[in-house]
Amino acid sequence: MNTHVTIIGAGLGGLTLARVLHVHGIPATVYEAEASTTARAQGGMLDIHEDNGQPALQAAGLTDAFRGLVLEGREATRVLDTDGTLLFDDDSERGRPEVLRGELRRILLDSLPPGTVRWGHKVSGVRALGDARHEVTFADGTTTVTDLLVGADGAWSRVRPLLSDATPSYIGRSFVETYLYDADSRHPAAAKAVGGGSLFALSPGKGIQAHRESGGTLHTYVVLTEPQAWFDGIDFADPAAAAARIAQEFQGWAPELTALITDGETAPVLRTLNALPADHRWERVPGVTLLGDAAHLAAPNGEGANLAMYDGAELGKAIAARPDDIEAALTAYEQAMFPRSAAAATDGDQLLELLYGDEAPHGLLRMFAQGA
Repeated sequence: MNTHVTIIGAGLGGLTLARVLHVHGIPATVYEAEASTTARAQGGMLDIHEDNGQPALQAAGLTDAFRGLVLEGREATRVLDTDGTLLFDDDSERGRPEVLRGELRRILLDSLPPGTVRWGHKVSGVRALGDARHEVTFADGTTTVTDLLVGADGAWSRVRPLLSDATPSYIGRSFVETYLYDADSRHPAAAKAVGGGSLFALSPGKGIQAHRESGGTLHTYVVLTEPQAWFDGIDFADPAAAAARIAQEFQGWAPELTALITDGETAPVLRTLNALPADHRWERVPGVTLLGDAAHLAAPNGEGANLAMYDGAELGKAIAARPDDIEAALTAYEQAMFPRSAAAATDGDQLLELLYGDEAPHGLLRMFAQGA
């Protein structure tokens, strides 16, 4: 294959694509806006699914390395009532082993030839040159021209406008993240509430969710269904005041639950949740495609990273199978990806209704009772 693949974004999807291409002897370059691998924290735990994330890692030849990252026991799930009453407790394994996102990204990065990822390359513009060629301009004024451009650059993709006018919109709900460290010794009540894996404490429109990461680290996601203007009224530059204001929404809840907010050892971080239309798709445009959140951003539902890696693996395999007909490869990839991502977004919306809808937490409990 004579085409050199240009990938924008060094997230899990873009790196999986680069790795699968490398396995098949196809060169690729990944351009990433961040300055280095350590430029920012990479998020929390990921459960890697049997039907998408795990096959993607197998295609990348990284199954053994992935297995070495698995944190045992993190599939455990607990549901607590707002007063701390235990409603559900299950420590069984369900074929979705948990790993830290940053560690998964590290094994992907380590599997690529040196120089594959070009750090500090923030895209400022992309334009079509004709004949399936595109020019990418970076913030430092440099450019690159490519015959095959893949946008793996997330929610606010700079590549997406080449294919679609769609932009993400606010879903009416946001997360606020906090952390507790050495929780077993320093915050024992909160650590006991979370248990060994995931905690859900829910009521209609809001919730406190947490996950035990490595050791005694507890990563909390406070969920609130409020307009963006409501969050704009909170001064997140004042961490103590912001935490106190968020905690007000959970007055009367058990102290071991609210401690996950009020005792947070990091400044609360607002994560505004946006999504593309569930049925987002585009007409084939020669020489360019998208994967992951750039293609099908959805509300958090446990599928985002898995789908991004699966997209990357499937695109890499499609290109390797048709090296002399890239347009046929891109067509095959997109026609399989569109219904797959639409179904996942629809399923995710249904899950969010179980988590935060009018019947919360009972809808979630029914789902667990049915063995889902």
